Amino acid sequence: MFELSKQFIFDAAHTLNRQIETASSRRIHGHSYCAEVALRGKPDPESGMLMDVGLLARALDDTRAALDHHFLDEIPDLGPATLENLCTWIWRRLAPVVPGLCRVTVSRASNGDRCSYFGPGEG
Repeated sequence: MFELSKQFIFDAAHTLNRQIETASSRRIHGHSYCAEVALRGKPDPESGMLMDVGLLARALDDTRAALDHHFLDEIPDLGPATLENLCTWIWRRLAPVVPGLCRVTVSRASNGDRCSYFGPGEG
């Protein structure tokens, strides 16, 4: 069993209704995010790859473009722009085109926050 992962970085703004630090969170503010997508499985016997990394990069580029330098509050089907919702939104977008998708992680290096989503039935 192998796991292949690839990262992409995006910058985006949002607001957030929180229980603490409410004033700064409710104002429009931005973050630099790092998303990591992982797939797991056995390599194809002919190609020796889980997935062609060029095809994976193309899928991630489309997803990155939908988030980068956008106001996350306006992204359809995202909901509040939490790390949890970003993970599941990215998952829903990539699952149909990334066979063996097993994990999506979104982090913000500026404050050390990180969240991972393992998908339905992944544990």
